[in-house]
Amino acid sequence: MPYTVPQLTDFSAAALDDAVRELLAALEQESAAVGSETDWKVFRDRWIARKNGIFTQLNELWLKAAPGPKKRDVGQRVNDLKPKVEQAVNAAYARLVGGALFKGRSVGRARVPARTREVARDSAQDRAQDSAPDSARIIAVPNPNESERLDITLPGIRRPIGAEHPVIKTMNEMIGVFRNLGYSVEEGPEIETDFYNFEALNFPPNHPARDTQDTLFIAGQESKPLRDRLLLRTHTSPVQIRTMQKMKPPVRVVCPGKVHRNDALDATHSPIFHQIEGLAVDTNITFCDLKGTLDHAMKAMFGSSVKTRFYPSFFPFTEPSADVQISCIFCDGKGVRDGAPCRNCKASGWIELLGCGMVDPNVYGFVDYDASKVSGFAFGMGVERIAILKYGVDDIQNFFQGDVRFLEQFL
Repeated sequence: MPYTVPQLTDFSAAALDDAVRELLAALEQESAAVGSETDWKVFRDRWIARKNGIFTQLNELWLKAAPGPKKRDVGQRVNDLKPKVEQAVNAAYARLVGGALFKGRSVGRARVPARTREVARDSAQDRAQDSAPDSARIIAVPNPNESERLDITLPGIRRPIGAEHPVIKTMNEMIGVFRNLGYSVEEGPEIETDFYNFEALNFPPNHPARDTQDTLFIAGQESKPLRDRLLLRTHTSPVQIRTMQKMKPPVRVVCPGKVHRNDALDATHSPIFHQIEGLAVDTNITFCDLKGTLDHAMKAMFGSSVKTRFYPSFFPFTEPSADVQISCIFCDGKGVRDGAPCRNCKASGWIELLGCGMVDPNVYGFVDYDASKVSGFAFGMGVERIAILKYGVDDIQNFFQGDVRFLEQFL
C-alpha cells in the first residue's frame, strides 16, 4: 500500500524514530520507482505539494498534534526531514534527466535548470565516493569556477508591475505640488465618528448642511450618542481636526484619501471617490494667501496659462467660503472649440474644480486653538474630477471597473 502519514499517539523518542524511519524508507522506495517525467511529477506533488503533500501533513498530524512539552522535539525532526524530502525529489529528477541525456532522448540540455545539473553531478560524485574503498576516496578539491556559480543569497529579480492607476497617479502629482510648497501629508481612518466627520467641523445635529453629504452609517448603533456613532467618512476634513488636536500652529498639511457618500452612480458621481484636502493655520494668514496658493497649484497641475477665479459659496467649516474655477483647458477659456460651443465648459470658458475658504473660528473651539491669535484656510478637491480633466475621461465609472483595456492606455 502507498505510504500514508500515521496519526501519532505516542510521542516518545523511540516512537518518533520508528515513524521517521518508516517515512524515509517509503521516500526511498517511491523515489526509486520514478521512471518517467510523469512519474516524477506525481512523486513530487505527492511529497511536497503545498496543500496536501506528505510533508505538509507532517505539520498537521505530527507537529500540531504533539503535546506542548514534545513540540520542540517533533518540530526538530520535521525540520530535519524537509531537506531530505526535497533532496530525494531533486535527485529523482536529476537521475531521470541524466538517463534521458545519456540515451539521447528528447529532453534537451537547454531545458535542464542549472541547479538540476549540479544535483545530478553532485549525486554521481557522491555515489562514486560511497562505492570506493576508504583508501581510494576522492579528496574534494575547490572548483576553480566556484566564483562563477550562482549566488543564491543575491536579491531576487524585481517583478515588473503594471501601470500606475490614473487616480493614484493624479493624487501623487497633486500631493507633490503641495509638498513643494512645504506641506506635509496626513492620513486618517475611513471609518469615522459623527463628531469628527460633522460636529467638530461645525455641522451641528440636524443642520441642513448635513443633507449635502448623504452619509453611510454603520448599522446597529442606535443606542450610542450621536457624536459616537460610526460612519464612512464623507470627506477627508476629519483628518484636519485630528491633526490640529495633536499639533499646535503653524500647521500646513494635505489630507488625501478615499471617501464615501450615498450617491447614485452616473457619469460624474460615485459612492466611492478620492479627495485631497489642505489646511494651513498660522498667524496673519489671509484670503490672499489662499488665492495665491491655489492659483499656483492649478498652474502646476494644468499649465502656466491657466487662470483661476473665485466666487462666493457656503461650507459650514469655512467663512468666508468660495468655489474655485479654472479657465477651460480644452478651449483656452474661449468657450468655443473647433467652431462649436465647448462641451467641457458648456461654452462658459470656465470649469468648476474645488471649494475653499477661511477656517471658521467655531472650528478652532473644538481643537483648543485661540481664534483671536491664529487664522487659516482650507480647501478640498476631488481627485477623480481632476483626473477626468487631465486624461479626457468621459465617465467616472471607468476608474473603478478594472477594465484592462481602459487601464492599458496609461502604460
